[in-house]
Amino acid sequence: MKKTIITTAAAFAAFAAAGQHPAKTYEITPDGLLCDEVVEEPWSMAMVRSEMERYPESWMIDFSKAPKWSYVMGLEIGAILEFGKSYYNDEEIIDYALEYGDIMVQPDGSITTYRLTDFNIDQINSGKYLMDVYEMTGEEKYRLALDMLFNQMKDHPRTSEGGFWHKQIYPHQMWLDGLYMGSPFLARYASEFLDDPSPVYDDVVRQFELAAQNTYDPATGLWRHAWDESREQFWADPETGQSKHTWGRALGWYMMALTDVLDYLPEDYAGRQSILDILRQVADAVIRYRDPESGVWYQVMDQPGREGNYLEATCSSMFSYSLLKAARKGYLPESYWQTGKDAFRSTVMNFISVDRHGIISLEQCCAVAGLGGSDRRDGTFDYYVNERIIANDPKGVGPFILAAMYAEGSL
Repeated sequence: MKKTIITTAAAFAAFAAAGQHPAKTYEITPDGLLCDEVVEEPWSMAMVRSEMERYPESWMIDFSKAPKWSYVMGLEIGAILEFGKSYYNDEEIIDYALEYGDIMVQPDGSITTYRLTDFNIDQINSGKYLMDVYEMTGEEKYRLALDMLFNQMKDHPRTSEGGFWHKQIYPHQMWLDGLYMGSPFLARYASEFLDDPSPVYDDVVRQFELAAQNTYDPATGLWRHAWDESREQFWADPETGQSKHTWGRALGWYMMALTDVLDYLPEDYAGRQSILDILRQVADAVIRYRDPESGVWYQVMDQPGREGNYLEATCSSMFSYSLLKAARKGYLPESYWQTGKDAFRSTVMNFISVDRHGIISLEQCCAVAGLGGSDRRDGTFDYYVNERIIANDPKGVGPFILAAMYAEGSL
């Protein structure tokens, strides 16, 4: 087998020659995609290339029919932008990623399809991507948009203890998902734009502490998907307010949030240690629940091996990324690095498929899961395992790209 490593731009040229894909034989290995005559690609490159083939314009990601502001766009397009500038400084990929921000943010800083008055914490997440865009372009419209997102969080409704509601339409509720959506953005915004960021840092740390305290299940040593302070939601335990199970992706959001927020909390900031302690606890629990046979994680984490449960790609990508990054940056001991790399390789071997054109897919992704809003979303085991399963969900693809970059040594 001929193994020729080529740059991303050259890979696009090779695959696009004469407007056709090569009809070659491809092989999946733990460390990259091999073609018998054309290319050997690391997984980060193979996934970015494949996504750009699937979605010729970045706003099309997440199967979109029209441009929309969504938390998943910031996750995946942010990962593609990180790849473009950190791995090969590839202008074509960078331009592809920047296009989404240019389309979505208007000259006055308004964001297409975004409404501040919804007080939806999901809508904050893509602000992290806009921070990168603003840093790269210097365009004032992005700073105006960032200020607007920060202003939403200043007025965002809270629990009596100060925890951010997940959405205005989900009152009194903290979801683990929401920690990823809001807290790293707040910490980064404060570190870059505020003269005294300490009060925001304190608020951010408090969010993690409240989530850890109110969603923890001592019976399993895991954290449940959500908590209802009012105990009024039909999915909530009347005594604890907790939802019924630990959903893999919810804990994945939480672990990524703990890992990412440490990038912006100064080493001499007192509250940083609380985040480090929680991250270590979560990492140890996640590793305990890793399936020993497959090396990845179940959709419903506290029910491993139960009939109907399945190995799920998005949470496995999230946990791999978090372990790799946290170990690389010293947030976790170095010993966690190998576990993260083994988990990433297992994610590849369990979930990656390749077609005859060399386009790869991340299979077995839970499309969506939530609580409330309809009687069906009751947080039961049957609910989580019967939600739709799809390929190439951005909630898995984004973390997969980032995990690959850490595993490959480019971050």
